[in-house]
Amino acid sequence: MKFVLATHNPGKIREMSAILGGLGVEVVSPADVGITVDVEETGTTFAENAMLKAKAICAAAGLPAIADDSGLCVDALNGGPGVYSARYGGEGLDDKGRYMLLLNSMRGQTTRKAHFACAIACAFPNGDELTAQGQCDGAIAFAPMGQGGFGYDPVFLVPELGKTFGQLSAEEKSAISHRGKALREFSEKLATYLNK
Repeated sequence: MKFVLATHNPGKIREMSAILGGLGVEVVSPADVGITVDVEETGTTFAENAMLKAKAICAAAGLPAIADDSGLCVDALNGGPGVYSARYGGEGLDDKGRYMLLLNSMRGQTTRKAHFACAIACAFPNGDELTAQGQCDGAIAFAPMGQGGFGYDPVFLVPELGKTFGQLSAEEKSAISHRGKALREFSEKLATYLNK
């Protein structure tokens, strides 16, 4: 069974393939099935944005589609950047530019509490839907640490490990991350759905 994953990120496709391969699911990219859909993320929650993307890809491909949306929610910034994590600071910034802007906006803040959130949505051509969510609690470091990961990983501190996501191996991160938790919940729900 083929599922289209709403991403152009080869790392995400590999990760999803590894998890869903055991269910007999082949994960392909929109490009693999010859579609290009640019979905505007107009949702106010990660779950809404993930479902917008999944439904659009499903409609275009005529195949089940999976999408995720995730971001960083910082208590001192009233939950921001949240759904705007990837667009924080505007178009011209790369990952480093975004996390440096975040650190600057946190200057003088004693409350460093934050969490990463991830929502996964799956839309089927028959109208069925599956959703899953994951969260990883942590704090914003005072300076970037580690070269691993992407996005805000070098400044997202996991207090019980004393390390940022940027200092963890891919396996260590996956075991505790918001995306890892959401993927595990999603694969359980999908297994149940496929067995019906």
